[in-house]
Formats: sequence, structure tokens, C-alpha cells
Amino acid sequence: MIYDCAIVGGGSAGLNAALVLGRTRRNVALLDTNQPRNAVTHASHGYLTRDGVTPAEFRRIAYEEVLRYPSVHHLHTEVVSITRLDSGFEVHDSSGARIQARKLILATGLKEIFPEIDGLHSLYGKSLFNCPFCDGWELQDQPLVVVSEDPSVFHTTKLLLNWTRDLVVCTNGQHPLSDEQKEQLLSKGIVVIEQPVAAFLGENGQLSHVRFADGTTIARTGGFVAPKFIHSAPFIESLDCEKTPLGGIKTDQLGKTSIPGLFAAGDTSYVAPSQLIYAAATGSKAAMSVVKELTEEDFHDK
Repeated sequence: MIYDCAIVGGGSAGLNAALVLGRTRRNVALLDTNQPRNAVTHASHGYLTRDGVTPAEFRRIAYEEVLRYPSVHHLHTEVVSITRLDSGFEVHDSSGARIQARKLILATGLKEIFPEIDGLHSLYGKSLFNCPFCDGWELQDQPLVVVSEDPSVFHTTKLLLNWTRDLVVCTNGQHPLSDEQKEQLLSKGIVVIEQPVAAFLGENGQLSHVRFADGTTIARTGGFVAPKFIHSAPFIESLDCEKTPLGGIKTDQLGKTSIPGLFAAGDTSYVAPSQLIYAAATGSKAAMSVVKELTEEDFHDK
């Protein structure tokens, strides 16, 4: 069987793409490993009618809705490589199986690379996060820490003033801020600490202190840590398609890449985390673009 479209990735982008294609009665293979990046967090926010839903419940509802459409086939498997064919694409999974499709949507998402700081992983998703728009409300008016080695920390810190005025910026031994920027932050009562961060201290997921390399500590009850983001699917690097300056797959407004028949949606196309609702919208647009191409091809071939 040759599918009309294969979708690699079952996050909100891939699922919404599958929903649109299923409702168009197109045969779809939805391939996913069921390892969502947001699984560590207690709730997802900013998605109208689903604000505060747990990641597990969001996926349960989404799959229930998508799989109502009989032309959508969910394959729980890991994709390891993709080959271009004259007829479209061949997807290879970890079991050795091969799936052919006329069109392909990549919605594989990202993976975080965190700084090596003791205690981070036990607190991440509970009192330490990376997205202020996703979790800032829950930390409002608390004493927070911002840990980042990137110059974007200046913008992030200003953004966090929407939720709290009690902020400490830690650059973990790096110097991403200019003297002028540090002075501007200090004028708002925000201290910048450039010492390496040794550990996050806390219990049961609740941050209590940040310890530095010299042994000093500061009391904080939550915060934001800036990871580096890479594609979660290694095979993406081998695809011969145009990339953005940040390494994302370059697309037009409808999700089309530089390779005919290949589309990208969600975090895959911009290498930065987004809210679920934004990723879902890009999946919907990519799916509609796929349907338009398939319709034109079928109209002229049949």
C-alpha cells in the first residue's frame, strides 16, 4: 500500500495534520514513538478549551479524535531514515519495515540539551521550566531564577517581569550580557550572577535554593532554564533540504520545504519551542497544502 501521506511525529503538529487529512478521506500513516518532549510537565497551557490539561490527557483526547477517521493509521514505531522515490518517499523504521507515501510531513519536534547542573532534571517540569508563556502564570509573584548562557537572556528576563519583579539572572560562568544590559537590569532590581551554577536544591520537585561553584546559595522557589535545542530525529540532518539560520527546516507559509512533496510543521521548522496551539496550527496548514497537491495530481492523472 502506498499512503497518500506519511506523518512522522505525533505531537500537536502531527496530530492536527492527521486530523485534517483524515477528514479529507486521505490514507495517512501517522508514525510516532509516544515520547513527547512535554511529558515531564504537570500541565500544558495556552490551548483554548484545553488550558491546564496534562500532556497525557491531551494526547489521549487527540488520538481518540484523530483515529475516529478510518483512513488514519497509527504506527507506533521509530523512523530511522527516509529515502526519496520517483513516486514520493520511503520511510524506514527501526524494525526494518518500509512505508511508502506520496507526500511526507515531518513533525518530529525538538530535544533539549540542558546545562550540566546537579538537581536540574528532578525539578524540571515541576518548578523549573523553559517557556515563560507556558508556565509563567503558575510562578507569578515568586522569587525566580533565570539561567541562560545565551544573549537572549536579556529579552527573557524583561519578559518575565510580566509575572514577577523578584528575579535573579545566572549566566553559568558565561558573559552573554553587555555592561549596559547588566546596568539596565540592575536599575530594575535584577541582579546578574556570572558564577557557574553548581546545583539546584529542593525536594519533591520544588526548588528551594541555587548553589554556585563557590558554595554560596540564593533562595529561589522556581525559575526558567534555557536549554539548547536540536532536532529530535537524527535523520533530519541527512535530508538535503534548505535550513534556516538556526537550523530549522526552511518552509513557506504552508509548510512546504525545498524538496517537492516534503513538508515540515511544528518545532521542526524553526528550532525553537512553541505552544501546542501554534504547532497544531502549522500542522493544519501543512496538511491542507498536502491535500491541495494531491488533489491537483489526482485530477490530472485520473
